[in-house]
Amino acid sequence: MASEVRIRRVRRRDEGAIARLWLALSEYHVALDDRMPVPTEGAAERYAARLVERRNDPQTRAFVAEIDREVVGYVLGAVVDLYSDLFEHAESGYIADVFVDPAHRRRGVARQLFGAMAGWFAEQGVAHIEWQVAATNPAGVAFWEAVGGRPVVVRMRLALDGA
Repeated sequence: MASEVRIRRVRRRDEGAIARLWLALSEYHVALDDRMPVPTEGAAERYAARLVERRNDPQTRAFVAEIDREVVGYVLGAVVDLYSDLFEHAESGYIADVFVDPAHRRRGVARQLFGAMAGWFAEQGVAHIEWQVAATNPAGVAFWEAVGGRPVVVRMRLALDGA
């Protein structure tokens, strides 16, 4: 019988797991596309510490997924005004990161993390949710399309060093 997935808010004790997962996410992106940013020494620990420090920020929320008391995934989101003072005000939900340990994928964990975050965003009264996904990540694109996401903007890059 498969173990149950438990989604809950991040806690201070999750810092090590968040660091491990964020580093795996970063390495996954670099493996997909060498143009993606390479994390610096200690970046995972700094990221996790910042995430945990902001766990009580009313504009930010992080959830973790646990299976058998092991943190196997996380999602980080925030309520933001993506359009500043130039356009009509619309509070938006922005998903900064979502990642599930590859050993626990294809079990609905990411969908449950997204559902928890979407629910929190709805409670905050946001108009819509936005995120970015690497163009070279077809599994990520497929996931976001499966939860209802649609492309709005295509972000492009030109390397000036010829690479």
